[in-house]
Amino acid sequence: MPGSKTFVLVHGVWHGGWCWARVADILRARSHRVTTPTQTGLGERAHLLAADITIQTFVEDIVRHLHCEDLKDVILVGHSFGGIPVTGAADRVPERIGKLVYLDAIMLESGETWFDLLPPELAADRKALAETSSGGLSLPPAPPESFGVTRPEDVAFLQPRLTPHPFRTFTTSLDLKHPVGNGLPAHYIQCTDPPYAPAKVALERAICHGWPVSKIATGHDAMVTEPEVLADLLEEIS
Repeated sequence: MPGSKTFVLVHGVWHGGWCWARVADILRARSHRVTTPTQTGLGERAHLLAADITIQTFVEDIVRHLHCEDLKDVILVGHSFGGIPVTGAADRVPERIGKLVYLDAIMLESGETWFDLLPPELAADRKALAETSSGGLSLPPAPPESFGVTRPEDVAFLQPRLTPHPFRTFTTSLDLKHPVGNGLPAHYIQCTDPPYAPAKVALERAICHGWPVSKIATGHDAMVTEPEVLADLLEEIS
């Protein structure tokens, strides 16, 4: 259909493709194609949780999704931790991507791990929590309030679906052959009410890259708290 786009929406820590349901329904009703892959070991794939899941597994998940669905010229959106595999996919298969969108997302340079960007004491706390809860296999979910989700109906949607996150994805590096973004058009969306502190470095990097930055006055999980506003903005960006 003329004017229709293909959106691939990639979730963040503890989430799954399910978290995009509200936004996906809106975009599909407007005649866009939307897919919401779930990373290995999370969501409906939580039964695959294993010690050998690394950040490269997550990159491979997205690359294979693009290939198997034969998706081209996609608007590839990464939320939160999902910004890391989105960067990796852009490095691997730029020919399938029309634009990158980082939604309050993490952005790593080649050779970095997520824990490299955390204060050492916070990284140590999370490692200890993973050891206590699962012998180092996974990190248990944070409460919905930490994502800026406070309305009872939104908490009820989010909380039962959050699953432990494969721990080695935090401690293995993203290895790139090209600069971040691989020359593709890119856009950063900041969630500002409240701002999500872990995304601060990525926002600064996006500004340094000269990428456009938009803002949504909601918490970190904008796809849950402001799906209509986010859908409108994704259409505008596309």
